[in-house]
Amino acid sequence: MGAEELLRTLIDAELAARDASNARARMKNAAFPVIKTLEELDRSACSIPGPTLDYLASLEWIAAAGNLCLVGPAGTGKSHVLVSLGAAAVQAGHKVRYFTAADLADTLYRGLADNSVGKVIDTLLRNDLLLVDEGSPRWMTPEPSCCSDSSPPPANAAHPASPATGRSTSGAGSCPSTPPPSASWLLHHASVVVTSGDSYRMRQARAKGGTTPNKN
Repeated sequence: MGAEELLRTLIDAELAARDASNARARMKNAAFPVIKTLEELDRSACSIPGPTLDYLASLEWIAAAGNLCLVGPAGTGKSHVLVSLGAAAVQAGHKVRYFTAADLADTLYRGLADNSVGKVIDTLLRNDLLLVDEGSPRWMTPEPSCCSDSSPPPANAAHPASPATGRSTSGAGSCPSTPPPSASWLLHHASVVVTSGDSYRMRQARAKGGTTPNKN
């Protein structure tokens, strides 16, 4: 190996090591509870159309500053898709931060309590993508008295962390004809993907010999 080729090899190895180190740091910063990938998703059991999943996986909506909202019953793959998209964004070089809705609310309230909320928001906006999981209707509703047992299904959201996220993506799903009032702020300027069907966990329980409880 000549000197020039050796130098090029060493530089390539150093750049690869730095990229891997940066990716690990971004993944740690994202604070995912678990790491999921779209490859692990059972597409045959997922209610999200394949072309929609392919579009989301392209991450074009992040570059376009478009918001994404996943709406549907518990156990229909929303969190899996949300975390998978976040992990893909990390690997693509984006800075990502994951929160549960309750944790995000607590973080902001603590900032209000000690007058540091401005710094908290500035820190959040340093990320390219914010993921908010388990968007409970009770958390999204301004007044606790507005909540009821007939609240809409939970919504998970992904927001490019930019002061201007007015442009929404196209082709990423369909929006319910009458979004629930308590979630209207979340759906504004967002592409909405609606999941449906039985819970994955329920199907797994049935496959292992479980039975469906009698509703009578």
